[in-house]
Order: sequence, then structure tokens, then C-alpha cells
Amino acid sequence: MEKQKNIPELRFPEFEVEWEKRNLGKISVKINSGKTPSGGESVYTEKGILFIRSQNVFDNKLSYLNSTFIPETINNTMKNSVVKPKDILLNITGASLGRSCVVPDDFSTGNVNQHVCIIRIDKNNEPFFIQPFFASKKGQDLFNSLQTGSGREGLNFQSIRTIALYLPTLPEQQKIATFLTAVDDKLTQHKQKKSLLELYKKGVMQKIFSQENRFKDEDGNDYPKWEKKKLGDITNKISDGYHGTPVYDDNGDFYFVNGNNLINNAVVIGENTKTVNYEQFQIHKKPLAENTLLLSINGTIGNLAFYNNEQIILGKSVCYINIGDNLNKVFVFYQLSAEKIKNFFVSELTGTTIKNLSLATIKNTEILIPCLSEQTKIANFLSAIDEKIDHCQLQIEKTVLYKKGLLQKMFC
Repeated sequence: MEKQKNIPELRFPEFEVEWEKRNLGKISVKINSGKTPSGGESVYTEKGILFIRSQNVFDNKLSYLNSTFIPETINNTMKNSVVKPKDILLNITGASLGRSCVVPDDFSTGNVNQHVCIIRIDKNNEPFFIQPFFASKKGQDLFNSLQTGSGREGLNFQSIRTIALYLPTLPEQQKIATFLTAVDDKLTQHKQKKSLLELYKKGVMQKIFSQENRFKDEDGNDYPKWEKKKLGDITNKISDGYHGTPVYDDNGDFYFVNGNNLINNAVVIGENTKTVNYEQFQIHKKPLAENTLLLSINGTIGNLAFYNNEQIILGKSVCYINIGDNLNKVFVFYQLSAEKIKNFFVSELTGTTIKNLSLATIKNTEILIPCLSEQTKIANFLSAIDEKIDHCQLQIEKTVLYKKGLLQKMFC
């Protein structure tokens, strides 16, 4: 028997009818955008009718951050672009072209500018089924192919109306929409949990390093008072990397690392990280020690990472701090990433176009040092929070990947 066409790779078993090809214009009762009100930004208000711009439209979500409003009198002159619940909003120009969302059911009143297209689906189709197709790779590839203009940076209404979709029956659309919404809800939960943990970590760090919260020793007694010391006086060495122009070698035995390689507390070696041969460098005749912290000090300021035994040569935009045996390197890491120290670094930056944090400033940075035992307790406590944050991030990435796979397989 010939295999049925126009059905997705992944499907709920109770549905068997072949999907029907329809143009978006045939299943929509409105496809158009708004405009900038006469007077432009001068007519924007702090309250009134929500005026939706491209920065408010994210995949699967209408964002109310940095909202702009217009008076009701102006909204009444723009009735053709009034937004209603269950409208699909699609960005049609600029860098965010192709981003889309469905207006939630509890939405009250709003309007859009010329960069956002309203797509109002008829009652026989489900917008929460159509929009995930827009967000899928197939949908994004389609939008890229339809761009017009010399810079290929825009979609026109005619091309949007001619978009061909394969559509199942309304009950199947609704079941797919419900399933994908549940996946989005799970993703939102992971993101919210991560945000709450990050907020909690920020709060406890402020209390720990201001000594509002203190740990006790194993017998329940207070630890000794913290001592104020300069970072340069309690570390073995603070220095920056190579100041010359390196000679790159595609087959070099060392990676040449700059500040932008310090990501999420680690040295990240990417595809664009170049390699060099060790012999040309005179400043690092000994490998970096295992208890070394790396700090970005030029251009991108304040990124921290633990040296992880990679074979690397540091560029001048990275400072290395060799931690002595009397210090817990994880404690020092958290203290240097605390808000107070970060603000101090910002206040001491030099340079105009490219900002720079001097080695002298780093060496003269004053930090409060508890005894080694309390340092270790603080380091372990904050590390446990970071492990939970990392777990949330892993769940987010897994859910995003899972949804991406679904979108590839659940649409024709």
C-alpha cells in the first residue's frame, strides 16, 4: 500500500486523516500591521493603551518589559491595528524578523506599530497550533526565503498571505497545541526556578560578605573576626598575559585565551579559539598552577574562571591570580564576583573606547578574609546553590532541545 502523504513524522495515534494544504490568507480574517502614531515617541505615555513593538514579541510569549503606551484617543484613530486575544503577532522587519507569539486570553486592549503584523486566524483553526510552526526551523526557513528589499530585511503582507501550511482537523490542531503548551509551561517553570535561585544567591552573597550572616564552627562557636587585606598581599602572584602579537599556528599545541573565553566560570575553548606554539612566549615558562583564578581586565571586564589545566597561553586581556595555601580559591572567586567588588572594579576602569582594569587596582583591592575553615564553609554553601542553578540550566537546555525535535517532527 502506498504510504499516505502530507502527514507528520510524529502524530497522536487517534488521528489518521491526511493534512490539508492551505494558504495562510485563506484561514485568516486579518493580516496587517500598525503604524507609528503621528508625533512618534512624543505621544507615548506611561499609562494608557499598550503599544506593542517588536521588542515585546518573543517566541511563545508577549513580553511586557519596557512597555510603551498611547492615549486612548490615538488608539481610536488606529482601529485597524487593535490587538485582540488569540491574535498571532509576527515581527516582519529587522533583526527579530520571524519572532512570533499568541496574544494571551486574558489580554485587554493593545495596538501595534508597523514592525509587527497581526494574523487573526478564523474560528476553524487554532492559533496555538499555527504559531509553533512559525517558531520551528521550517517556519523560520520559510520566513527567510520570503524576505524582500535590497537588504532582505522585511516581509510584506502578500507574501505572508501566500504562506502554505499543512493543516490537520481542528481537534488534532487543538491536541497538538495543548501538548506543546504543556512543554512551554515546563520550560517556563525551569526558567522561573533558575531566576529565583539566582536572586536568592545574590541576596545571600550580600549578607555573607557584609557579615550580616555568619557561619559557626563545628562546636557551634563564633569564628574569629574577618581581617581586611589587600589582594596583592595575600596571593602568590597577580599578573596579566602576553602583550605582544602572537604568531598563530593551526596546529599549535597551546590555545591563546582572551577575556571572551572566560564564560560561566570556566575557560571555554570555541571553534574560533586560535592556537600557538609555546616556544615563542617568554612570560610563562611555568604552567599555570591549579589554584589559579583568571579575570578578564580589558574590553570585557570582570569575567572570572577557574583555571582547568588546559594548555593555554593568556593574552593581555586576562589577569591570573595565583591563590596561596592560606586561601580557599572558591571563596576568593565568590568574593571577587560579589556586587561590592564588581562595583569597585567599575569605578576604577581607565580608557575611553576600550575599558581597562589595571593590575595595580587588582592588587590594591581590599577584601575581608575569614579563617580558612569559614572560607571553606562559605565556598561550599555558595557552590551548592550554583549546582542547583546549573541543574536548572541543564533542564532548560534539555527542554528546548526536546521541543525543537517535536517541532521538526510534528509538522509537515
